Amino acid sequence: MSLRDQIFSQRIEPALAESAKTGAGGASASASSTAAAAAAAAAAASIKSDAYRKLKYEMHQAVLDRVELERLTRMPQDQIRQEIATLIARLLEEQKAPASDLERRQLAIDVYDEMFGFGPIEVLLRDPGVSDILVNTAHQTYVERKGRLELTDVTFYDDAHLMKVIEKIVSRVGRRIDESSPMVDARLPDGSRVNAIIPPLAVDGPLVSIRRFAVKPLLIEDLVALQTLTPPMAEVLNGLARAKINILVSGGTGSGKTTLLNVLSAFIPDDERIVTIEDAAELQLRQTHVLRLETRPPNIEGRGEITQRSLVRNALRMRPDRIILGEVRGEEALDMLNAMNTGHEGSLATIHANTPRDALTRLENMISLGGLSLPPRTMRQQIASAISVIVQVARLTDGRRRIMSISEITGMEGDVVNMQEIFTFKRSGIDAAGNIRGHFCASGVRPHFGDRLAAFGVNLPDTVFDPGRRFDVA
Repeated sequence: MSLRDQIFSQRIEPALAESAKTGAGGASASASSTAAAAAAAAAAASIKSDAYRKLKYEMHQAVLDRVELERLTRMPQDQIRQEIATLIARLLEEQKAPASDLERRQLAIDVYDEMFGFGPIEVLLRDPGVSDILVNTAHQTYVERKGRLELTDVTFYDDAHLMKVIEKIVSRVGRRIDESSPMVDARLPDGSRVNAIIPPLAVDGPLVSIRRFAVKPLLIEDLVALQTLTPPMAEVLNGLARAKINILVSGGTGSGKTTLLNVLSAFIPDDERIVTIEDAAELQLRQTHVLRLETRPPNIEGRGEITQRSLVRNALRMRPDRIILGEVRGEEALDMLNAMNTGHEGSLATIHANTPRDALTRLENMISLGGLSLPPRTMRQQIASAISVIVQVARLTDGRRRIMSISEITGMEGDVVNMQEIFTFKRSGIDAAGNIRGHFCASGVRPHFGDRLAAFGVNLPDTVFDPGRRFDVA
């Protein structure tokens, strides 16, 4: 069964239950089951048909012509839905359009989504199992579930219809998208991150990528249950955050960096003042004293841009206890390192890199973007004194996300930044279902930050760093 069929069956279950009643007293249970299945298949086919899409488009246009949107927006949502359903029933009668009761109810839902939501993708946004929505032009939409991509039956009328949805999304956060500015980062009301790119840059039509976030943010216990990390690793990360140790989260796209950043931030005491800096606000901190800053792109004249570097510098004047940088990607790297070295301990940031060593190399490159011609040794000393721990995360080929290593930066030896791995995930193979097998284990090295943890009242037992303890993934 396709994703569209699954969602459809959930949304119209009461109607199908009614339509599946056999009415024949002597009908067998198997006959009832067959009738129900046939009714479900017929209902699903009618909703997905081209005739239904055409009818939905006509009803949408007719409703827009008949209603006063300003008056509707002042009503409660339930009343709006009822008004639309009543108007659609009247229009169908006037046009003598053939439509079943099920199609009438579905029309009311779809037309409401077009007017007050984000059109065809609303059904995907309501599905908690979808983590990514990838619209590849008006005629193709994929979703990600549990790390794997699935093709859906969700489509738009045409590129103009998709463009209207994109414009609705970006206008709500004060952004714009047109031929002079054909790329945009935005967010949905629930915090989900949106990237859109349109022609002439997108050759075949508008493209939209939506990274969704859980309505209820994950906790460290959830990551342990998902086998993203082990209980000893969770204890160490908890202690690192409480002891105000600067942490850099490294990983590739979709590896779970922001999710882990949210989990780490949950360990920060509620009495600290936290400033977050992001390109598109997506962090979900639970503390009460949080100040959220977001960059701003240039306007149509190319002016008014506010970069992450400007926000980092401004954050230093806001008396923060900690600074959380959503992603280091440019010249703001030097200002972030300066902040970490000048009293803003316990700060957190993410970076795109495949290994902890690659993360250090990328930081060097970003410092060079700031226009300072510092010697490599000086840059590395700055990095080594600012960052204490690098947490490497990855999304594996089976779609699961894991913390691949927790490494400690121990200082400099000559021109090289020294690191030692505290925990690691070792792969051992792939099972018949395509799942990656392996285990977590400690390296047996006692970290240098142990003394700092103890000074903050975090006393970890020696068993946490016992290399003999293996945690096999199921």
